[in-house]
Amino acid sequence: MNKSILILFLAVFFISCGNKTENKQVQEPTQGEQTAITADAPIVNVYYFHGKQRCKTCIAVGDLAKKTIEDAYSGNNNVKFIEVDTSDKQFEDLVNKYEVSWNALIIAKGDNSVDITEQAFANAVNNPIVLSDLIKKEVNQRAS
Repeated sequence: MNKSILILFLAVFFISCGNKTENKQVQEPTQGEQTAITADAPIVNVYYFHGKQRCKTCIAVGDLAKKTIEDAYSGNNNVKFIEVDTSDKQFEDLVNKYEVSWNALIIAKGDNSVDITEQAFANAVNNPIVLSDLIKKEVNQRAS
């Protein structure tokens, strides 16, 4: 039963993501962000991977993750939010490293990473506090 619900959810997700367009520009990473992207960096990176077309939930996941990091870690240079357009060739190595094929929310410090995509899409719209708390929990586990 749970598998059927998950398959239905994913089907609806992919259909809705493919039918909406978003003209949001992705900023090129600064020199500091380029350093953060390297696997051996001492920085906790919150990667939000997405394609060019995003649905309401996709946008909510990215916006909430970014806001959570900005609000909770504004003075901490060792925690970064990095938005990754999976179609942008500059991020090809990162997309391959985490084996991202569509959207993903991954929190990583070096090789210590966790993929919270499923929880992110389940909670971003209707339970944003749950997702925000999960993001902070996973960042804090890696920041210490």
